[in-house]
Amino acid sequence: MSTTISSSTDLLSAAEAAAKKANTANAASSASGASSSTSSDALSSLTSNYNQFLTLLTTQLQNQDPTSPMTSDTFTSELAQFAGVEQQIQTNTNLTQLLSLNQDNEVSQGTSLVGRQAVASSSQLPLQNGSAELQINPTSAETVGIAITNSAGSVVRTQTLSLPAGTTDWTWNGQDDSGNTLSDGSYSAAVVTQDSSGNTTAVPFSVVGTITGVSKDASNGVDVDMGSSIIDMSSVSSLLNSGTSGSSASPTS
Repeated sequence: MSTTISSSTDLLSAAEAAAKKANTANAASSASGASSSTSSDALSSLTSNYNQFLTLLTTQLQNQDPTSPMTSDTFTSELAQFAGVEQQIQTNTNLTQLLSLNQDNEVSQGTSLVGRQAVASSSQLPLQNGSAELQINPTSAETVGIAITNSAGSVVRTQTLSLPAGTTDWTWNGQDDSGNTLSDGSYSAAVVTQDSSGNTTAVPFSVVGTITGVSKDASNGVDVDMGSSIIDMSSVSSLLNSGTSGSSASPTS
């Protein structure tokens, strides 16, 4: 092996910390995807400010000193700035509409993927029908620690495995470390290795799941649903017709 593991406990502790971090990142990503601002709000705000500006300008003109009339340069410049901002907002609105139409087209095409099994580069692990799967890809023979957290960030499953270089399929039967069967849903996964000095390194992996839906997101992208897991379509690396082709590792020791 290329590295020596200091202890199984230390390795699993590192995996648990990485899985909790992944869960926090996934939760933050879901929250940001659920919120967005619209061009119509910006245009409405601009209209309100523009009306206030005209009211102030009219008041200034009505109360100006006739012996020293105010110059038109200032408010002409401000009018030009308002016009420029309005044009930019309208341009952004048109671009948003074009992106939305493109999304609609991608979603329409993506519906053909529903029911297909897919491999995606994501730490969101979909537990579907009591089963979940990782494709772990160490670059050399390694002992790795695997940790899975639920949506609340609590670690529910851990395991150490000695893996060869290349792709290994790891299947989780949906049970926690105490043997309790967990409900289907979106979990977060991490796979790490650790050298004799205690230095932790993330091991590349992908998740495998069945696509159950395709939808638009708030950032003008398209997501695939794998049960409760919502994954950016750009993260999908391949589709599987049936089963997987890598070597396999049992989820229980």
